[in-house]
Amino acid sequence: MNRTERLYKIQSLLSGKRAVPMASFLKVLEVSRATFRRDLEYLRDRLGAPIVWDREAEGYRLESGKDGESPSALPGLWLNDREILALLSMLEMLSTLEPNSLIGQQIAPIRKRLRELLESSCVDADELASRVKILPIATRPVDQDIFGAIADALQTRRRIDIAHLSKATNIRTQRQVSPQQLVYYRDNWYLDAFCHHKDDLRSFSVDSIEAARVCEQPAVSLSRSALRQAFEETYGIFAGKQAKTARLRFTPFRARWVAQETWHPDQRSHFDANGHYVLEIPYGDERELILDILRQGADCEVLAPDSLRQEVAHRLARALENYQTR
Repeated sequence: MNRTERLYKIQSLLSGKRAVPMASFLKVLEVSRATFRRDLEYLRDRLGAPIVWDREAEGYRLESGKDGESPSALPGLWLNDREILALLSMLEMLSTLEPNSLIGQQIAPIRKRLRELLESSCVDADELASRVKILPIATRPVDQDIFGAIADALQTRRRIDIAHLSKATNIRTQRQVSPQQLVYYRDNWYLDAFCHHKDDLRSFSVDSIEAARVCEQPAVSLSRSALRQAFEETYGIFAGKQAKTARLRFTPFRARWVAQETWHPDQRSHFDANGHYVLEIPYGDERELILDILRQGADCEVLAPDSLRQEVAHRLARALENYQTR
C-alpha cells in the first residue's frame, strides 16, 4: 500500500466520531509504528489535519470544533495516485490553454497541492509531467486584458462593449453584448453572447475582439436550453438552427479512424455493403463542415445534400487550378 492510499485509509478510519486506537491503524495499514507516525506528521504538518491523541479514549480522533461542534473534516483532496495523476495532466493542459498566464495564476495553488500529494507516494511529479505532451495547433493569441474583461463580465453578469473585427469581411464594428459562455474549441477561445446590435445570439472568436469594456448594465441571461439550441444542435462552432443533414461516405481505409470519432452528438452512421462508412450529421452553417470534409481528401464523398456536394466540388476544382497554372 503506497503512502497516498494509506493517507486515504487514515481519513476513512477517522471519519467516525470515535477515537481510533493505534492498533487498528497498524492492522488496516499493515505498517510499522514508525511509518504510521510519519504519516501522521505529514497529515498534521503538511496538510493541516486536526488529528489529536485522546488520552481517555486511548486513540486518535479529529479535534472538535468550537463549542463542541462536530469534528473537523480532514482538509484537502483525497485521491489515489491515478486520480491525482489524471488531475495533474488536466492542470498541465489548462496551463497550455491560458492567455498570458491568466488561468495559470488561478490554478497554481491547486497544482502545487496535487503535486505534494503525488510526491507523498515517492512519485516525481515533474518527471511525470515531462512525459505528458499537449501540442496545441493553430492557436491564436488572446489579449490578457480583453480575456480578463470577458471573464469579469461573465462572473458579474454584466454587459460589455466590444470592438470586433470580422476576418471574413475585414469590417470592424462596435457592439454591446451580454456574455453567456466562454468556449474553448479546437485550441482557440470563443465567446457566445447575445448581441444587442443584432438582437440575436452570436459567437465571437476572442482573438478577433480588439477591445472590451465592462458596462454597468446587467447582462441578459438566456437559459441553458436556449444556448444549446443555438450553439449545439448543428455542426461546428457557428451558430444556427438545424436546417440540413449532411450525408458523407468514407472509404473503408478512412473508416478505420472516422468510425470511432464523434463529429456531432446527434450523428447517425452505418457501414454499407462495400465497407464504406456513411455518416449523417446536422448542420446549419456549412463553412466549418466543408473545411473538415476537404481535410479528408479523396477518402470522403458528399452524398447529400446536392448544395453541399456542389460547393465541395467547386472548392476542389478551385484548388486544382492552383496546380495547373505552372
